[in-house]
Amino acid sequence: MERHTGGMPDPHLLSVARAAKGFMPDDEGLALHDAAVAAAQSVGGPLLEVGTYCGKSAVYLGAAARATATILYTVDHHRGSEENQAGWEHHDDEVVDARTGRMNTLPFFQATIEAAGLEDVVVGVVGYSLPVARSWGTPLGFLFIDGGHALDVAMADYESWSQHVKPGGVLAIHDVFEDPSQGGQAPYEVWRRAVHDGFEPLTRTGSLRTLRR
Repeated sequence: MERHTGGMPDPHLLSVARAAKGFMPDDEGLALHDAAVAAAQSVGGPLLEVGTYCGKSAVYLGAAARATATILYTVDHHRGSEENQAGWEHHDDEVVDARTGRMNTLPFFQATIEAAGLEDVVVGVVGYSLPVARSWGTPLGFLFIDGGHALDVAMADYESWSQHVKPGGVLAIHDVFEDPSQGGQAPYEVWRRAVHDGFEPLTRTGSLRTLRR
């Protein structure tokens, strides 16, 4: 397993990332940042993540976007994935809108990016992944898939967005567990599909894996 050797140079950004609600350990967030920086420097193009939640990973990627003079687009409907709903393991009552009874993570994302001072390089795209992908036309230097973890949802995100990755660009997938006892298998199946489709495995840090097109 590769170890993280880089890092965000701004301690304030790291502090904001750590404080944000989310499910990404420090080592994976820092490795995500470094992979995005390397991709932007080598092939150019904007960065894009599928699955924003409250903005934790967007801080790591936003820092990478700023460091390489590009933009991060982060796509989410902000109503929570299946595993975030009431009665599921990763549910958080604090992100439920008392007015509607539905999850709404958008205000938390906005507050995170404001606290990080990254509003000039992080663009929140509020909507469902597939229709946004169908109308997308800009080649991507870096794609991070971390949306819903049901197999059909995760695979649809991959199929819809991976076609937009530039030759030489990087695909990152979160929560990849080969052992079912460690976590759900959908992201692992997406990783296997990407390898089958010709993406070259690059790095592995915890449950985060990167591949090059």
